[in-house]
Amino acid sequence: MMLRGSAVAQNVVRLSRNTLKITPSSSACLTSRNFSYDERNYLHQSKLPTDYFQRSLMRLPIPKLPDTCARYLAAQEPLLDPESFQRTTKIVKDFENGVAPSLHKELVAIDKQNKHTSYISGPWSDMYLKDRRPLVLNQNPFIAFNDDARPEYNNQLVRATNFVMSSARFMKTLAANILEPEVFHLNPKKSDNDRYRRIMKILPQSVATYGSMAMKAFPLDMSQYGRLFNSTRIPRPEKDELITDRDSKHLCVIRNGHIYTFDVLDKDGNLKSATDVMAHLKHILDDPRPPAEFPLGIMTTENRDTWTDMRQKMVAAGHEEKLNKIDTAMFVLALEDSETEEFLDLSRMFLHSDTRGNRWFDKSFTLIVTGSGKSSVNFEHAWGDGVAVLRYFNEVYKDTTEKPHVHGSSTSSDSGTAVTKIDFDFNDELKHFIREAQSNFEAAIAPLDLAYIQYKKHGKKDVKKAKFSPDSFMQLAFQMAYHRQKGRTVATYESCSTAAFKHGRTETIRPATMATKAACELFDKKDVSPAELRASIDECSRVHGKLTKEAAMGQGFDRHLFGLKHIAQSQGIALPEIYTDPAYASINHNILSTSTLSSPAVLIGGFAPVVPDGYGVGYAIDDSFLGCNVSCYQDNTNVREFLEIMETCFDDMFNVTFQK
Repeated sequence: MMLRGSAVAQNVVRLSRNTLKITPSSSACLTSRNFSYDERNYLHQSKLPTDYFQRSLMRLPIPKLPDTCARYLAAQEPLLDPESFQRTTKIVKDFENGVAPSLHKELVAIDKQNKHTSYISGPWSDMYLKDRRPLVLNQNPFIAFNDDARPEYNNQLVRATNFVMSSARFMKTLAANILEPEVFHLNPKKSDNDRYRRIMKILPQSVATYGSMAMKAFPLDMSQYGRLFNSTRIPRPEKDELITDRDSKHLCVIRNGHIYTFDVLDKDGNLKSATDVMAHLKHILDDPRPPAEFPLGIMTTENRDTWTDMRQKMVAAGHEEKLNKIDTAMFVLALEDSETEEFLDLSRMFLHSDTRGNRWFDKSFTLIVTGSGKSSVNFEHAWGDGVAVLRYFNEVYKDTTEKPHVHGSSTSSDSGTAVTKIDFDFNDELKHFIREAQSNFEAAIAPLDLAYIQYKKHGKKDVKKAKFSPDSFMQLAFQMAYHRQKGRTVATYESCSTAAFKHGRTETIRPATMATKAACELFDKKDVSPAELRASIDECSRVHGKLTKEAAMGQGFDRHLFGLKHIAQSQGIALPEIYTDPAYASINHNILSTSTLSSPAVLIGGFAPVVPDGYGVGYAIDDSFLGCNVSCYQDNTNVREFLEIMETCFDDMFNVTFQK
């Protein structure tokens, strides 16, 4: 899913062997005698190395067992009837006083033996890589860029060229270890300055994080950044594999299902000219071929076992080198001919595209640029979370809008012939695989429905003026809308980044609480005073704020219980009753899956529901509006009705908030 970040308090970022540390190559390392900074190749030159804080990052804590059990029961209470809650309470107490302490002890012991990582990193990555479901609709989300403010820069060729150049500059800056470290500054005016960096540079790297925290600046884990470029998820039997080739210099471009490559870097690792890159892309855009009859990219939408089987047959048929060319590319650039500006059409295009196979969903990320210059990133989730993707997203948006390499009047060089088209000679069996994949994919996306609202009567400024947390305000609106539509409180997921810790991934905030349940019921009653309604919103905000802070500090319950379950399974122990209790399945059947990534560069994000009868809620909290991009499977839910009700919920909540 798309991941919403949280600070070491609430706002850090608004998103095993498979987790890489940043290890700059010797040819590009900041400390190398051969390194020479030039503005054309790099975004900037940080005063602190990119990995400066990695060594001293705090380790992700394992919560205390009694705290986890108490938090789990608190999250279950609003979802269960009294009898079921009483039964689950007994099961949890038996777990806490029975097998749980030994599982917890083993988890702590393993964590102590692996101080280079976190207790959740390996098992969490395995969870993704062992999932046999298709990546599209089940794992990959999208984040859409805002347009360039200057219309002439939204031309498809111009924008795609600038994105490729800025992406390559980001990649080289990261590889050279001169990308500014990711730090959340609680008060940027006091710490995001040269004085802070001079002080940090004096400190030994072994204690740098603690010195930074003393200045209210919180360094974030950057271990995932090593998988941003030249990386792909390879389908394998039982468990997929993440591969990275940092020496690759080429880009993979897909248009109309046809696959092309060309080098973006020269033999010395320097960026080729923007006019050369522009010429290559123009050559591809001018290719008159009709859509590919057998587009290989469609296979990345298939069940992972099916794709594994076909890939093995392709390797046996002599296609391994061609596949490797795609796998090791910097990233995939998908060029769409469509010039639609309709928001929901764009959401579909960015989330899943169509049966032409104009994606490679296995890639760490795919950059999509439409015929009208609308742009988005669709990313694979096993390698990393929203923190790394959003940093890339923000940096390239800033670079393309502030320092574009080509302009509306730019002309390309005459080097388009350097483009290589990758052609595959499919036998009848492989053609059958592709036809089946197209049919399966069409059936998968057919029931998906999306709808969008932008509530413009009020925005974040008004919410903050009323002294509410904007995020808790939105989460209460989701609870209230669902309660009015279906008459009940349901399991709800909100992801919170734990990037403040070494190899942290995410923790779950559980926004459905006894406070939100009480508020939903109170708002539906008659003759309730505005003061009572206002107090109920206050309480929801307080409780949600507490849960958010706990989750950001690694003090939720979901990852701890996941880790304990993993220990039991790895040791062949029969699953404790807490995991076979229907209440456990129910709380993990997240009917409301919610996520936001706030940034001036972000238009909106989106993802599919995580369960057949649920909603996938991507939301934005702007100063002047509240936006929601929501998906559902229409046989089970009604997304338009849900959003219509949500608008009335916003009205009711703001009427109470600003009641005179």
